[in-house]
Amino acid sequence: MSLRSPLSRRALILVAAVALTSSGAVAQAAENPYERGPAPTTASIEATRGPFATASTSVSSLSVRGFGGGTIYYPTSTAEGTFGAVAVSPGYTASQSSLSWLGPRLASQGFVIFIIDTNSRYDQPSSRGDQLLAALDYLTTSSPVRDRIDSSRLGVMGHSMGGGGALEATKDRPSLQASIPLTAWNATKTWSTVRTPTLIVGAENDSVAPVSSHSEPFYTSLPSTLDKAYLELEGASHFAPNSSNTTIAKYSIAWLKRFIDDDTRYEQFLCPAPGRSALIEEYRDTCPHS
Repeated sequence: MSLRSPLSRRALILVAAVALTSSGAVAQAAENPYERGPAPTTASIEATRGPFATASTSVSSLSVRGFGGGTIYYPTSTAEGTFGAVAVSPGYTASQSSLSWLGPRLASQGFVIFIIDTNSRYDQPSSRGDQLLAALDYLTTSSPVRDRIDSSRLGVMGHSMGGGGALEATKDRPSLQASIPLTAWNATKTWSTVRTPTLIVGAENDSVAPVSSHSEPFYTSLPSTLDKAYLELEGASHFAPNSSNTTIAKYSIAWLKRFIDDDTRYEQFLCPAPGRSALIEEYRDTCPHS
């Protein structure tokens, strides 16, 4: 299976990867122009902070349309270039604070992360999907960090109904590069039209969105030709994403790096699939290929 990515990005990488010598006879590979940060190790992606210093800025709901404001976490230096960006939605009745630990943890690995508040704490997944897309549009066109973002490298995440919203967003905007629904809830079970590489994270002891009726059917309904993975957290509850969780962070970083940054250095954490452990009940994937 080949990596799904827009033609323009594929062409750019191919152009960047081929350089002729003065004789014109030898081609040399160049670095992936989207790589950010040093080569990863298990320790580096499990760490609570990555190699980039970060800052944050609050966005008032009064200054935006289509969603409820939030907090943007971003790398302070652009010496290596612009970054991919990810909008993140909380779950039903929750606010951005329920996922605030993810902001600096992911941003310090080289992403702009926007954890949003929704228009109403009772918004359903379809509305949360629309709000994630509105937040990405704000990030890339109007936000104070727009000059730090590569608008062709965008993704979504969300918890519970926010995770259901992430699925909705990828259905509505196939150009997104990565999606990570966390213990997602959605009444819709079939996502056969999704074209975005998707990491579904479920929790073994989830009584709100049981994996048997949510995360597992979400995963199996995604196209078999899609870059996709299913990670089930051992012994975890529905609310596992609401506090610092190294397993969620590790595989989220690897997924975002691989598909938003086209950074194959992170494939080692995704393929071959990790085995069952004290932290992982199950892991399934289609094993991404360069």
